[in-house]
Amino acid sequence: MMFDPQVIIDKLPEIGSGLFVTLWLWIAGVLGGVIAGFIVATARRFGGLAVNAVLGAVVEVLRGTPFLIQIFLLYYGGPFVGLMLDPIPCGLIGLSVYSAAYYSEVFRAGYASVPVGHVEAAECLGMTRLQTISRIQIPEMALIVLPPSVNLAIILLKESAVLSIITVPELTATVSAIGSQQYAFLEAIFVLAVTYWIIVELTDRLGRQAEKRLSRLRFSKA
Repeated sequence: MMFDPQVIIDKLPEIGSGLFVTLWLWIAGVLGGVIAGFIVATARRFGGLAVNAVLGAVVEVLRGTPFLIQIFLLYYGGPFVGLMLDPIPCGLIGLSVYSAAYYSEVFRAGYASVPVGHVEAAECLGMTRLQTISRIQIPEMALIVLPPSVNLAIILLKESAVLSIITVPELTATVSAIGSQQYAFLEAIFVLAVTYWIIVELTDRLGRQAEKRLSRLRFSKA
């Protein structure tokens, strides 16, 4: 089997289209997961025992089942309960919900990392709970939650390839189809490996730059 780069060159527009779908689904899914995860973590911390128990059970179920199973249930099981979704909206919702469970644990750990004395000092100064969260807890835990958040984003990028099973025209689905049609399986695997690796490297470097900036900002205020 010979490696033929011309196959890749001829199919660049299709590969670019698949890459675009992967990137925007991934970014939107991560943003949705971060927002929902933060809301869940905040509700669990300040919403009382009942809220914590219910949301904790949901998080455990989502973390305890593979993304592949979840997306199957959402796409193929949804119509049985009247929920019919097209592949792309289904993929976006599935990726957001799945990531929200993990991001909620990241933020929960972040809340726990803030010293109790800092919170008590804010309360002594007359700050409301909302002010304590926004001015004390979130800034202090930002540096702590950033590295695991970036790692989780990288994991979600690779998990997004699962969406090909519900016919989302993302990168893996597009390149795999090209490989099958052209009998160019080696070229297809090469394109997938290199593209995902480049995105992961860029994400990792951006995360490290953001971490350095946050660290400088934190110490400059200290």
